[in-house]
Amino acid sequence: MDTIEIIKSPGTKIKSVDWNNLRFGVFFSDHIFVSEYTNDKWDNGTIQPYGAMDIEPANCTLHYGQTIFEGLKAFPSVKGGVNIFRPDMNGKRMMGSAEAVCIPPYPVEKFVEAVKEVVAIDSDWIPKKRGESLYIRPFSFGTGNFLGVNASDTYKFIIILSPVASYYKEGLNPVKILVETEKVRAVRGGLGAAKTAANYAASMRAGLMAHQKGFSQVLWLDGVHRKYIDEVGAMNIMFVINDELITPALDKGNILAGVTRNTVLQLAKEFGMKITEREISIDEVADAHKNGSLQEVFGTGTAAVISPVGMLQYKGKEMIINNNKIGKYAQRFYDTITGIQYGEIEDKYNWNVHLDI
Repeated sequence: MDTIEIIKSPGTKIKSVDWNNLRFGVFFSDHIFVSEYTNDKWDNGTIQPYGAMDIEPANCTLHYGQTIFEGLKAFPSVKGGVNIFRPDMNGKRMMGSAEAVCIPPYPVEKFVEAVKEVVAIDSDWIPKKRGESLYIRPFSFGTGNFLGVNASDTYKFIIILSPVASYYKEGLNPVKILVETEKVRAVRGGLGAAKTAANYAASMRAGLMAHQKGFSQVLWLDGVHRKYIDEVGAMNIMFVINDELITPALDKGNILAGVTRNTVLQLAKEFGMKITEREISIDEVADAHKNGSLQEVFGTGTAAVISPVGMLQYKGKEMIINNNKIGKYAQRFYDTITGIQYGEIEDKYNWNVHLDI
């Protein structure tokens, strides 16, 4: 592995953090990792102090959105040291996102090594409270300065770190989700499977309107028939109907291949659940709710891990799920995943990358 240059910050701003009110993505650690792509290759990268960057007004990404990102977490292990959860999967997914928007892919091995090194440097920023973690945000963008719809010739790959609490203010309490029937986020053949800024920009208007009505997020339907379920704005979605775990399939290329989604599916198989990845319509969900076979709905994602859904609203009608309480399946998945992340449960799948710090 090529050597990463390290330029230490002359001081630390860790005392400025309100550790009793972390929220999500508000505070940032002392160091970042930066790698530059020039002359058709990525350099070895540098760990350097966190700080403002110079961006020219003609920066191509500001105009054409050629940017991608990832999200993963590091946890304090009860056995000592730090666990970084499944960084290789994030590295692989970022390569797919890069291909979708013509960014040179950052090699997975270099990705994982960079994550390990910058987390090790700023390990003091990892929260100690259960339910909190160090959020890791790798991202990449074009750095060329021109006007014209063309891919850049130069790029940056950067990793920043942020100590975080729960993504939703509700924590593990069930959230309210609005089924979006007018706007669409992504379509087949588009960028739905890529973690790129355009997807999130496309979701903001509907998300803002949902927030104003008291909902945490929107549930997106497919852009063609407006009836098949895609995903929630910040997480994949799963349904338990007659003890069967059902979630939208990835084969249409319009939803994100979530790392937590994959984790839940592997655990569900271990738990002996019947698992189905397929198209599922909102009408099927509504019918299951009406006949009493809809037992649970929950989201899966790095930010929230498991987020139980207590109410879905579709065309003005409310569907209260499991008496607005977290279900036994969602609770078991949450307890198992977080138990592995914090080192409390045996990591049978070797998901954690452990650092002895």
